Amino acid sequence: MEPTSGTFARWWKTMNRPSTRYSLLAISFVGFVAGIIFWGGFNTAMEATNTLEFCTTCHEMRDTVYQEYKETIHFSNRTGVRAVCSDCHVPKDWTHKIIRKAQASGEVWGKLTGTIDTKEKFEAKRMELATHEWDRMKGNGSRECRNCHSFESMSPDLQKQTPYKKHMKAKEEGKTCIDCHKGIAHHLPKEYVDPDE
Repeated sequence: MEPTSGTFARWWKTMNRPSTRYSLLAISFVGFVAGIIFWGGFNTAMEATNTLEFCTTCHEMRDTVYQEYKETIHFSNRTGVRAVCSDCHVPKDWTHKIIRKAQASGEVWGKLTGTIDTKEKFEAKRMELATHEWDRMKGNGSRECRNCHSFESMSPDLQKQTPYKKHMKAKEEGKTCIDCHKGIAHHLPKEYVDPDE
């Protein structure tokens, strides 16, 4: 099926005509090098958006959730291991990372349109924002938490018995991290009601 309308038809004909100047090998090589450059640039940009510095460039994050996070064990602890924003909010594997980055573009829209550009507006939407994140984490089995934590790695000798028993019960019941650990790195919304209370 060939297109027939004017400019597009000429373009289509040109694109389908074999090259008389360059060999297939040369064209393939140029395409391969261009693909590597594109992929490298794309991946570099993607990783740059996963840094703590990038995440805290907007004052909505820097002045609210970042300040809360700095008070948690994920920021400062006895072993010196720090989890940054992307460790908890961006999957490591490529497919899920791309999906999450696409979702995050909607969150950037909130910044651009001013729906969360003041502390008051952010607090007014905190429950909605938190619920979206909790639902996402529940839906993926707290995948990002499990990059560092797993039921199988929990030691009954090193972990206090009360939390160890709760973790093993959660494992048996098929629960995931976010079922019990809402508010682990950020303040809970004022409207939040714990279902276990």
